[in-house]
Amino acid sequence: MGEASSGGMPAETGMSVFARRLLFAGLVAATTLGVLTLAVLALAPGGYGVVDLALIVLYAIALPWLVIGSSISTIGFCVMRFARDPLVTIFPAAARVQGTEPITARTAILVCIRNEGPQRVIRNLTPLMTGLAAASVGERFHVYVLSDTGDADHAAAEEAQLAAFATEWRDRIAVTYRRRPVNTGFKAGNIADFCRRWGADHDFALTLDADSFMTAEAVLRLVRIMQSDDRLGIVQSLVVGLPSTSAFARLFQFGMRLGMRSYTIGSAWWQADCGPYWGHNALVRLSAFIAHCELPALPADGMLGGQILSHDQIEAVLMRRAGYEVRVLPLEHQSWEENPATLLEFIRRDLRWCQGNMQYWHLLGLPGIRPVSRYQLIFAILMFAGSPAWIALLVLGTLAAAAAATPADFIRADFGIAAFVATMIMWLSPKLATFIDVLTRAKERFAFGGTWRFLASAAAETVFSLLLAPIMWFGHTLFLARLPFHRKVAWTAQIRDDHAVPLGLAVRALWIYTAVGVGAIVVLALTHPSAIPYALPLAAGLALSIPLAVLTASRPFSAGLMRLGIGRLPEETAAPVALDALALPALAPSPPASAAA
Repeated sequence: MGEASSGGMPAETGMSVFARRLLFAGLVAATTLGVLTLAVLALAPGGYGVVDLALIVLYAIALPWLVIGSSISTIGFCVMRFARDPLVTIFPAAARVQGTEPITARTAILVCIRNEGPQRVIRNLTPLMTGLAAASVGERFHVYVLSDTGDADHAAAEEAQLAAFATEWRDRIAVTYRRRPVNTGFKAGNIADFCRRWGADHDFALTLDADSFMTAEAVLRLVRIMQSDDRLGIVQSLVVGLPSTSAFARLFQFGMRLGMRSYTIGSAWWQADCGPYWGHNALVRLSAFIAHCELPALPADGMLGGQILSHDQIEAVLMRRAGYEVRVLPLEHQSWEENPATLLEFIRRDLRWCQGNMQYWHLLGLPGIRPVSRYQLIFAILMFAGSPAWIALLVLGTLAAAAAATPADFIRADFGIAAFVATMIMWLSPKLATFIDVLTRAKERFAFGGTWRFLASAAAETVFSLLLAPIMWFGHTLFLARLPFHRKVAWTAQIRDDHAVPLGLAVRALWIYTAVGVGAIVVLALTHPSAIPYALPLAAGLALSIPLAVLTASRPFSAGLMRLGIGRLPEETAAPVALDALALPALAPSPPASAAA
């Protein structure tokens, strides 16, 4: 298929896409200028020496992640609160779908796995396939379990159980199991192999990971949206976390539920047809994907060479370059994933993303890509490239403050406090936007367990996220520092079930994090204790990384949060019938929440 047609109804209603992007750029520029001005004025005492200039440069490098997130969430909040119908404003094609349109497209359901337990894959697929069969559309779908499992024992169990699964479904929905002995190209190579062998047999492909779960209703909605407009190349659903008993996952998912709502809506408002693709829980137009989304080759050697890890954003950029729209459906609609159960597993997954995103340096010069697409690649890099700037700010700022005769000789209190407050507001703004929206809606408050549970959950998650962020930034910094020595992340299976983190393991993994955090606090305590509050947002998480890893993986602590309703998600207040088949421990029967609780 060539470039998609540009006819039909306008892509957006109200303000033009160009005007939206101009407004967003203006908001980012104004915020950046204002906050940098505060930082420059704060460091004015005694004039500007080399250290002051270095601190300003480091802050400017770290700032885009905060400013862009704050600007997007501000827009998202305004759309949530003031748009008559946010979906019409953001994604008109989706708003026009009634839900009764016949399913005419042939859709492949792709489940990509590597050294995963086949039981989880079967558990997550069965409700989806049951729903499709019940809707009398089973013949329009074909499930492909695409395995890159390398472990022989895993592979034998996988093949036996999935063969039996395919036989069980033979007369309702076709199931094909295929295993590659060598995982060339990782997940992107796995899907590319499917495209070469079976891609021409299908119109669309639904991409799922081993931990993905979607209902038939959610999948059919994506298919109807894609059928309605041949300009659509990718439609990405908004993915939320499945309820979990792990304290780490509960707090993380609660924060993501808040942050992603305003952030996704705000992003969709200004990015429009240049939306994101996250590689799973999304529908892809196969003819366009096969024709235009082959990943470019990277240098075989070098720090960031080899096979591309973070393929999804590149595929979205290539799809948009070909003239097709990439859209996100910014609604929490029966599309879930499982999140890591412990801090150590979360770090391991995050570093794989870090390595993948940093490979985008090679791709910034791709010819013909849209300006918004180029921005997306740059921002994906800055998500991780800004981390060393934060850690350098902590170290250099601590040493500079300690060397000053008095704190007033180093930083002005008035502008320093203003810059500090502005930074914290920007840091928390994606969650604050949804927090305010939920707090002003009684039905939403009840869904999260009631007003007081929601407030307690928000407070606990805020502390958790303030501790977690610097840990991740330090992890990125260590990883990037090791890249010149060819220390890369291996693509290994994730431990998805709840499990404890022994103290010894946490110490071995996080001792250097702790040393830097404690060191900064001790230096300031011995010199200028009044400066400690400025360092705490970065130093506290590092100093407490070991107990945080152990505590948030502890079964008793996790059970206590469950009993108190801390981190409760709407699915725990009113469990969707669709989740019954998963038998999630977090959804075990419990007393109903009262609206005032």
